[in-house]
Amino acid sequence: MTKLTGKVALVTASSRGIGRAVAKRLAADGAAVVVNYVSSPEKAETVVKEIVDGGGRAIAIPGSVANKADVLRLFDETESKFGTIDIVVNVAGASVFKPHIELTDEDFDKVFLVNAKGAMYILQEAAKRIKDGGRIVQFSTGGTMMPVPTGGIYAASKAAGERFAFALAKELGHRQVTVNVVSPGVTNTDGLIMPKEAVDQLIQQTPLGRLGQPEDVADVVAFLVSDNAHWMTGQNIQANGGIL
Repeated sequence: MTKLTGKVALVTASSRGIGRAVAKRLAADGAAVVVNYVSSPEKAETVVKEIVDGGGRAIAIPGSVANKADVLRLFDETESKFGTIDIVVNVAGASVFKPHIELTDEDFDKVFLVNAKGAMYILQEAAKRIKDGGRIVQFSTGGTMMPVPTGGIYAASKAAGERFAFALAKELGHRQVTVNVVSPGVTNTDGLIMPKEAVDQLIQQTPLGRLGQPEDVADVVAFLVSDNAHWMTGQNIQANGGIL
């Protein structure tokens, strides 16, 4: 029996990148997993197929974390298919990187709608529906601790999700529900678009000597949602190879 056997996990933005790695890892550990996506049903169904072919249980459910009706339906359908939820991992995020003097209202709305309001919606619903003793993981970014040029608005929007999570950890502690934050460093996904020189510089600055892989971050999440992490809540885990 694997350590998450009998558990139900909802992972937002899990059709690709880090979210995909998290969904597959939790399924490998025994959880029934909801693969959430916004605009890539083919990729989501591929993740579901990979999980099912590996002997796991998974379904794909569309919906944007920034749309409250979508969030309610996402939780409703998860419960309808698998039952009460044990684990919620909010990977979803939007990004804008540009100099501060060039930022626009549209840039602000784009990132804060998903990263702040979306986090509020997901964490609210998770708090209402998760089982006692459950696990909630909110994703952030190493940029909230290590500011980078052009990254101010992204870091600011992610910091909102962090604060929601830390407050919620205090609010749900009496139910033995843990709420933690995972903040990846630069991770090798299809969303990483950087010149080779910049990537090489980051590798040189990282004590462990390489870029992070989605599976590296998924390993951290797998620990936080396991029984082994029952004494950890309200923490921000920097999954970054030591670059800070």
